[in-house]
Amino acid sequence: MTSTSTPPGLARFNDLEEDAALAALHEACASTEWARRLLAARPYPTAEALYAAGDAATAELTAEDLAEAMAGHPPIGRPKPGDPTSAREQRGMAGASEDLKAELLELNLAYQDKFGHVFLICATGRTGEQMRDAVKERIGNSPEQEREIVRTELGKINRIRLARLVEEDA
Repeated sequence: MTSTSTPPGLARFNDLEEDAALAALHEACASTEWARRLLAARPYPTAEALYAAGDAATAELTAEDLAEAMAGHPPIGRPKPGDPTSAREQRGMAGASEDLKAELLELNLAYQDKFGHVFLICATGRTGEQMRDAVKERIGNSPEQEREIVRTELGKINRIRLARLVEEDA
């Protein structure tokens, strides 16, 4: 039974059928392993316990799991059409100039050529210029350095998405 101190969104998540909970977790992160780990630890007594489980699962993702997670993210500057999450998270690009969008596209392609995956950054609250500057800075990293930065950025994104999941009204 769920405690009355459990936030309603978290209580709903805890009570979801397994398939529905797995689908909700896949909305937060495209890594199957990450979602399975969080699913296995239900029910969560607090949102913080869920976030901590998400952080731990992110820290333990293999390179293949990270690749699966990144495949669920559109390139910066090109949110998925019709996807409100993608549009909300990349809001900083909404008013970007065509020059900035073109520059970011070129940088995204160069980054993808070097690392073999999409440039991943927690875009929430960042301007287009900040995201451009970040890809310019990070493109000089080694693959090992970049994998750990990606893991950190993915963890930030996952926390934001989990918070939205447990704070949603019915």
